[in-house]
Amino acid sequence: MRYCFFLSLIFVSYSLSAQENPLSWKKEAPGIWKAVVGVPENVTPLSVADIQPKIQALSKLGHAAFPGNLRQSAGELFDKKVLLRFPLEREEQLFGLGLNFKSVQQRGTIKELQVDHYGGSDNGRTHAPVAFYVSNRGYGVLVNAARRIKVYAGIAVRKDSKDPPSEMNRNTQPDWDPQPYSDAVEITVPAAGTEVYLFAGNNALEVVQRYNLFCGGGVLPPKWGLGFTQRTPTLFSDQQIVDEANDFEQNGYPLSFIGLEPGWQSYSYPNSFVWDRGRFPEPGKFVKKLLDKNIRTNLWINPYVSSHSPIYKDILPYTGTHTVWAGIVPDLTLPVVQALYKNLFQQQHLGIGVAGYKIDETDGYDVWLWPDGAKFPSGLGGEQMRQIYGLQFQKMTERWFREKNQRTYGLTRASNSGASSLPYVIYNDYYNHRDFITALCNSSFIGILWTPEARSSRTSEEWLRRMQTVCFSPMAMLNAWADGTKPWTFPEVAEEVKEVMLLRMQLLPYLYNTFAQYHFEGKPPVRAMNLEEGFFYKAEARRGNLSSSDNPYEMAIQQDIRDQYMLGDYILVAPLFAGETTRKVVLPEGNWYDFYTGQLVGNGSVIEISPGLSKIPLFVKDGGIIPMIPALLHTPQKNDLLPLTVRHYGAAENSVQLYDDDGETFNYEKGDCARATLSVKKDKNGVLKGTSVLPKSKFFHYNKVDWVFMTRQAL
Repeated sequence: MRYCFFLSLIFVSYSLSAQENPLSWKKEAPGIWKAVVGVPENVTPLSVADIQPKIQALSKLGHAAFPGNLRQSAGELFDKKVLLRFPLEREEQLFGLGLNFKSVQQRGTIKELQVDHYGGSDNGRTHAPVAFYVSNRGYGVLVNAARRIKVYAGIAVRKDSKDPPSEMNRNTQPDWDPQPYSDAVEITVPAAGTEVYLFAGNNALEVVQRYNLFCGGGVLPPKWGLGFTQRTPTLFSDQQIVDEANDFEQNGYPLSFIGLEPGWQSYSYPNSFVWDRGRFPEPGKFVKKLLDKNIRTNLWINPYVSSHSPIYKDILPYTGTHTVWAGIVPDLTLPVVQALYKNLFQQQHLGIGVAGYKIDETDGYDVWLWPDGAKFPSGLGGEQMRQIYGLQFQKMTERWFREKNQRTYGLTRASNSGASSLPYVIYNDYYNHRDFITALCNSSFIGILWTPEARSSRTSEEWLRRMQTVCFSPMAMLNAWADGTKPWTFPEVAEEVKEVMLLRMQLLPYLYNTFAQYHFEGKPPVRAMNLEEGFFYKAEARRGNLSSSDNPYEMAIQQDIRDQYMLGDYILVAPLFAGETTRKVVLPEGNWYDFYTGQLVGNGSVIEISPGLSKIPLFVKDGGIIPMIPALLHTPQKNDLLPLTVRHYGAAENSVQLYDDDGETFNYEKGDCARATLSVKKDKNGVLKGTSVLPKSKFFHYNKVDWVFMTRQAL
């Protein structure tokens, strides 16, 4: 009897310990709620990023109701871990869960989210393992923990599921599925507690906007950051770099900032962080010589300190138990460490006019970085430090430039949640062109920026295709650190490369306005098609009316569209890859027009195009207003005044606000900015007319508007 009673107690105890508790949500901001399970750790990605939510901008998005099905979300502490469960509806699609390179839709995947060099598989080990997923049902879930978070995105099947899969007999049913349907996202966090945030919206784009605005709004780069950049070979001297800049100018190719690779330092891998006086005898004069040409300087670094560095002895007590390339690893969370870096970097770099950094080697591999068992003076372990190390370095350097009232724009190999407002673009050593475009799409869901940089190519065709997509990304970069490649390396396509580089420069007002939307409204500058109105939601609603065999568009939108994307509100980019002469483009609902000719190409349809080699396929939404400037070799300086050519496409009336400021400082945060109104309306005869209201402000740098109606001219 006692034995039976004892077994009953064990059963009851086990049932209680394994029982889930509904998450208790507390409203944090308009359309945003927070829940806490257990005792969260002090160091999280959001705390490291030091996010400053834009409450007023969040309010402008309007009301967003709490998603009803998410009230069934649950969490518990079990086996020294946090277990979370979020319900899914049938046919619900999920996006996000880190910077992925192979797929956009993530339902049915398993991710172990860890900062790492991307190894060719979308398994969660990636440069930005942001634990945030977005549903096409109009909500997103963020888990804020600096841990290796494991996500089962519609994979695990519980025996008490409210919507279980049907049992099937493989012996008799040819459609037997080895992966049964799952009605939940299940997440494991190896910690004593965690914060969970829920973002709601009327559509997926609004959810992403709320996430970005909660994290401080997207970065607004300096104007020079949106020009073209070349990274020079590792051991180039100051004169070789100046000669390179002169070559760009003499050949008529634009250049706005130059990247110096490890050889600028006296010692690298690990690093001294001071100039090599053989190659750079007078670094201040060198940086000024480039600035006089309106070209900025960006320095490659990684954080690991050589014994040859001036800060080595002072920083040694504040470093971890393990080394990287025999260099000590400072605990970046400590104020004393940040101060030591700051003093040296101010003296050596910022004080002489260096404009930014490329932060390398903070991502992985495991064989290079510290193990999970590493210990740091702050009390953090190796797993936690790995998740926030690149993010911490981004935030630290961003503060230095902000103190100088100088915007920066650079590169990083590792990031995480909360990075939307940080002025860094992710890159890596992987080099698959098609997968680079998939990463561009995925970056739009998780509040980070990505560049599909060009480094080398086997053929002139591949070179041109890579350079075309580079020019339609957040950072237009040629990385010639290894072999000295130039834009004109392939003479047979040199003019076509120049043409697309100059087109990027012409589009600077459109690009800058797009990034202003990122900052003030939270809209990603590059967007996956699933965030475009008319591509996903309306099409899905009418899916039952026609079979996929009769309607190729309905079939196409259910596929993983990962080779085309939106740049801003109006331009759809559909790149081609080496070996392709034709491709299909999936157009959202509404009329779409060829960027170059203004001709109508389709409406809510799948089109096949054969554009030739010379141009990257671009399409503009009906009513699209595209402001452009004359082609320049360098981005405009803050006092330059330029004329605008404003293109209009299609037949729809429209009005846009064109943003501008000095392009260099943070004074726009104090109101030192201006907006023009560009409008197109039909007159009494039904003819489209353009009007512009330009502000009388020293912060607006366009003094004349010439309207071009592309579609009307093409008829």
